[in-house]
Amino acid sequence: MDLLSIDSLSDDQIATILDQGARWAAANRARRAADVPLAGRIMFNLFYENSTRTLMSFSVAAQRLGAQVVTLPVEQSSARKGETLDDTARTLNAMRPDVLVIRHFENEAPARMARIMDCPVINAGDGTNEHPTQALLDALTIRSRLGRIEGLKVAICGDIKHSRVARSNAKLLPRLGAEVRLAGPPALLPDNFEGSGDVDAAIAGADVIMMLRVQRERLETDLGDAPGEYLAQYGLTAERLATAAPTAVVMHPGPMNRGVEIDSAVADDEQRSLIPLQVEMGVAVRMACLQLLVGGPA
Repeated sequence: MDLLSIDSLSDDQIATILDQGARWAAANRARRAADVPLAGRIMFNLFYENSTRTLMSFSVAAQRLGAQVVTLPVEQSSARKGETLDDTARTLNAMRPDVLVIRHFENEAPARMARIMDCPVINAGDGTNEHPTQALLDALTIRSRLGRIEGLKVAICGDIKHSRVARSNAKLLPRLGAEVRLAGPPALLPDNFEGSGDVDAAIAGADVIMMLRVQRERLETDLGDAPGEYLAQYGLTAERLATAAPTAVVMHPGPMNRGVEIDSAVADDEQRSLIPLQVEMGVAVRMACLQLLVGGPA
């Protein structure tokens, strides 16, 4: 596999990642010394966009598996001097890493890197296109809490138009048997969107509610919403959550805009919110992905 994406993964590989991710999560919680299948391997991190959760969890995942991690600070790299992405790929490839993790603001940038690199490339988010490991960790989070994915109703609400998280989950979760409902403000739905996009209808009866932030940095025209207006019309409040299934859980890929797409009381509800669990499962899933791509079979 040259590039890790949802489309490149077979059903068996997805199952392996989720099962192995669950095992790594248990080992991490028990603070057991991990096996080191990546001992002597080198992982490059190349992030052209800001990141906390993804960058840190990939680094922690690789180090727990015994790999060495090298993170290139792009703001101090030759990209600032005009070096092209392809030339950066050729330069890094000459250093012979065992795996490269890339986040980039352009769609398909990881695929361009994969065509040049001799090692596996993991897409850590490209523009508005895809974020495969986020979808995988979301799936493991749901399964860890609810015991299954098949048959669940998953509402993904917010800025669907610009969300690579929504796109990857909309590809992955139906393959695992879930019904995915996408909803958001009309201005933040894709041009080819099918359905009403009504947030209240999507949340009603849902087993999982995943909220997405408004990616204002990608908007051509600001929404012009007054403080509190977005939350009242489209955000997840306690009142909207009450219309979901009685055991419904709340998710958010982060970073959150509290008081915009999600009320703080809902985000911090220890009984319903799985947001901290998503972060925890992120490390475990990325350990499983690295082991699949670099360390051989589990």
